[in-house]
This record gives sequence, structure tokens and C-alpha cells, in this order.
Amino acid sequence: MRVGEFELIDKIRRRVKNSDELRLGIGDDCSSIAVPLDHELVTSTDLLLEGVHFRLDWTDLFSLGMKSIAVNISDLAAMGARPLSVHLAVGLPLNFSDQQVDQFLDGIFAGLDRYNVVLAGGDTCKSSDHLVISITVQGLCHKDRLIKRDGAKVGNDLWVSGTLGDSGLALRFLQQKQGLTEFLDQRHHRPEARIELGSSLGGLSLATAMLDLSDGIDGDLRHLLKASEVGARIELERLPLSHEFRTELQKDAALFELVLCGGEDYELLFTAEPDKRSRIESLSADMNISLQRIGEIIAEPALHYCEATGLNYQLQSGAFDHFSSTRDRSCE
Repeated sequence: MRVGEFELIDKIRRRVKNSDELRLGIGDDCSSIAVPLDHELVTSTDLLLEGVHFRLDWTDLFSLGMKSIAVNISDLAAMGARPLSVHLAVGLPLNFSDQQVDQFLDGIFAGLDRYNVVLAGGDTCKSSDHLVISITVQGLCHKDRLIKRDGAKVGNDLWVSGTLGDSGLALRFLQQKQGLTEFLDQRHHRPEARIELGSSLGGLSLATAMLDLSDGIDGDLRHLLKASEVGARIELERLPLSHEFRTELQKDAALFELVLCGGEDYELLFTAEPDKRSRIESLSADMNISLQRIGEIIAEPALHYCEATGLNYQLQSGAFDHFSSTRDRSCE
């Protein structure tokens, strides 16, 4: 890499856009953001490590840049917040070429443009061998419309957007050195944050609790249930699957575990009062986003998967855990 740190920072600064809320951006010791009256500043930080979350022989740097933004913006969508700014810290390998740096930054700025957010600051340094990415996102939400994990009530419906298991299926194919269809490639390497949906669910007071699916339903839903001190019953036949996933499932029934534990779908999982069903269905039609009711919240503090036969389904695997050595997620 020929470009120096200060040259790189200057290159980034020349591409940065402004926003009304950003008072100070790149160039000072800190950024400064104005928060409108009756709003709250919502912040989330995520770390992406080469060899743990992604592999550069499986993804191009442009897609990696876009995905780095999208998966963080998804956290804001999960709380009904409007994206505002991003802080990017990156450790670049010594063997990275200037062209590789430009490809990654092109993806970062394409992601910023996609979600209409500004780069407010960050840090750059050298890494001895692996690419390290740390992103902090900030968003705004009216103080009365923030959707948290602890609002689920007994009798609430359980909903999910989009389709499930696609990214996990793509990962399985990559691990087996199989090619990906364009659909699976996009779902895994260029996921979409459901920011408009999250904002609408909050603005219309439809969701009582919500989170995004990064580690699969089995892992993420348990966080919501614990926070709300409730349980849930999921009807497996209601889980939304893509045509590509159903086709592969017919060949190998064991792939069904990916629907519950595959991770990185970045769909929104939320609870709502039963009398909101028609409004949610109308929102689904208006936004052209599939919203599927998959179960209900129950009093018993447990998670049950119910088959069409009425029997309970027993998982053979579990959600991804960064501190567990039993599962490999080396490209996610």
C-alpha cells in the first residue's frame, strides 16, 4: 500500500457529504451532532474480522464495504431509528494495494449513499496481516417511538420480514466450494437493512418489540424473550422460505436447521398486538415487503417450535456464538 495514513484520510474526507445534523465531522478530534428536540441519539458498534466474519477469497471488497454499512444500519432499523452518521475505523493489511483500498472505500461510500448517511469520523491504521473493520452507526428516533426488545406481551403475534435461511445456505455452498446463484450471492454478500420498514413499524406504533436477525431466529429471538420475560411458540410451516431455499430443502431436509440458526438474514423479527394484523398486512402490501406471522408470545418462558403434526421440533444445532469454538463462521 503506497498511500500514507494522512493521504488516505484526506482521500476519504474529499468524498464525505454533509448533513443538517452534523455540526463537526472529519478534521476535528471529535464529531458533533445536533439532536432535535424530543429525539434520542441511538448508537451501535460492530466489529468485522477477516477470517471470522468474512473471507476475502469469497467476497469482493466492494461488496464487503457495502455489507459493512448495511449490517450496522440494520441495528438502527431494529429500533425504528433513522440513520444519521457512521464512524469507520479500519486496520488495513500491509500487503493491500491502493486499488484494493479504493475498492473497499467505493463499497463503503455506496453503502452510505444507499442509506443516506454521512461519514462523521473514524480512524485508520496498519494491520500486520488481516483486515479489521469497526463501524459505529448513529441514528435519530423520537423518544416515544423507540422500539426495544422488552415490549413483547403475552398474546402478541410474532412476525418476520422477508425470507429466512438464504444467507446460511449461501455460506454452506461456499464452504462446499459450490457456486452461488445471483439471488443467494446478493442475500449473503449484499444484504439490505430494512430501515424503511423499521421506521414505519415505529412511526405507526405497530411493533411492541423488535430486533434484527443476525444470528438466526433461535439465537436472536431468545434475547427478545429474555428481555420481555416471556416465551414464544413458532409454527414451523409458517416460516417464509425463498424459492431457492425450498428447492434445496427438497434435496436435503437437514438444511431446515439453517432457517432457524443460519444467521445473517438481517430481516426484522417483531411482536405486535393481534388487532394490528390488518394494518401490518396493509403495510406489507404498500412497501412490497413480505411480512409473515409465524407464531405468538406465551407466558411460559421457553421457545417452542411446533410442527404441523402438533409435535415439538427439536433443534440439532444452535445459534452462532463468537466465544464458542464448536462452530465455524469464517466468511460471515
